Amino acid sequence: QVQLVESGGGLVQAGGSLRLSCAASGSIFSANAMGWYRQGPGSQREFLAQILSNAAANYADSVKRRFTISRDNAQNTVYLQLNSLKPEDTAVYYCAAWRVGLAYGPPSWWGQGTQVTVSS
Repeated sequence: QVQLVESGGGLVQAGGSLRLSCAASGSIFSANAMGWYRQGPGSQREFLAQILSNAAANYADSVKRRFTISRDNAQNTVYLQLNSLKPEDTAVYYCAAWRVGLAYGPPSWWGQGTQVTVSS
């Protein structure tokens, strides 16, 4: 059974930074594409970033100059570095994973989410 557990969310002032972590367990990690999504109040869940097994990454245009995704295969952990945060970045941030061989379409697994709140 696959489990994704996020951590690192919290309250931060505008302009600040946070580093989110997602620890994966079960029959998953180094060969799987991993990613991050978020869902703000009254909004749909939106894609932020994805990192493939070869560490190639892609980002949503809205965050590509501020957020950085990375992975540590030895620790079965994927990270999302959030810089220059804005109040509109306030959302629940979700870790996601795709089955091996898949990197498109809806993720196969989701974490429970971690709240990020940015104050102005």
